Amino acid sequence: MRQSRGVANGAEADCTGELEIAIWTYEFSFELDGERFRVEFAVGLQSYETRVYRNAVLVEEQREPFEAGYANPTIGLPGRDADSGEITVELGYVNWRAVAIEVHQKGALVYSSHPDRDIHYAEKSSLLKALPTQDPDVARQAAERWERNKYSIYADIGLGALFFVAGKLTGDLTVAALLGAAAGLMLVLVQRFVRVDLLGGFAVFGTVMLLVSALFSLAFQSEFMVQMKSTILGVATALLFFGDGLFRGGAYFGERMQRYMPAPVSVSRMAMGLGFLGLFMAGANYLVATLFSEDFWLTYTTFLDMPLSIGGAYAVYFWARAGVKEQLPMVSVEAKNP
Repeated sequence: MRQSRGVANGAEADCTGELEIAIWTYEFSFELDGERFRVEFAVGLQSYETRVYRNAVLVEEQREPFEAGYANPTIGLPGRDADSGEITVELGYVNWRAVAIEVHQKGALVYSSHPDRDIHYAEKSSLLKALPTQDPDVARQAAERWERNKYSIYADIGLGALFFVAGKLTGDLTVAALLGAAAGLMLVLVQRFVRVDLLGGFAVFGTVMLLVSALFSLAFQSEFMVQMKSTILGVATALLFFGDGLFRGGAYFGERMQRYMPAPVSVSRMAMGLGFLGLFMAGANYLVATLFSEDFWLTYTTFLDMPLSIGGAYAVYFWARAGVKEQLPMVSVEAKNP
């Protein structure tokens, strides 16, 4: 629900506000009927807030959480007198970077910061509509999925941190890889005695990959081969995803990844997309391992690899979501004479 608060007695204009973290603040100024207005549009991590100052006095502020879905902030203000008519201030994006403002009075446009530009760019964006936060019900379902799957994510982060710390302390990537594989196999054992999901729905596949990882580390007592493990196993895993998507329509990997998605997706596209992502990440790991130092590779695989893969996973999600829309049946409506 949109939170709007008029300031009856006014407040001295300042740049402070209740928005927890403002990533960026846009400011606009205009004059109307001899009065000067300033509008601030602050975008934060969880919400966006609009503040309107009239003659340096705060007269209206409005906040909207992103989880409620994005809509252009629109604020109505009384005119200078009864004959002036109500003033309507609307802000909106004209592209993914720039925000514009339009001011109407008595239904007529009296000011525009970006003439001839459509300020409803974000509202019309199919990408924005695909975000899970645009639907409160979907956002609730996503929160439930997080509660169900967060322990497996914590386990993945813990294994990565263990590998990083062990590599730094011992200076031996082979030892670090063996410790990581042993810890992963311990998770499989612990999973049998706890109810929370530590393996993320891939119990069999995850166990096999951990065993392969452990055998790989034992077979190749080489630090460079430890670096190449992500590339080799990444390519092998990508081929499995490709096979699932091409020949089984995503029945195994695609279906299991569906449980993490905030909205329905094409499971075949999900499997294929993750195959492409696996090849991309395998190639990125190869380039970092061969072109940079071992120490930088250790930092990359611990801190940079995950954000990069998350960004790629979002791209796969949007592609898989588009597949669902393309699969919707066409409905034919025939006109009938009365």
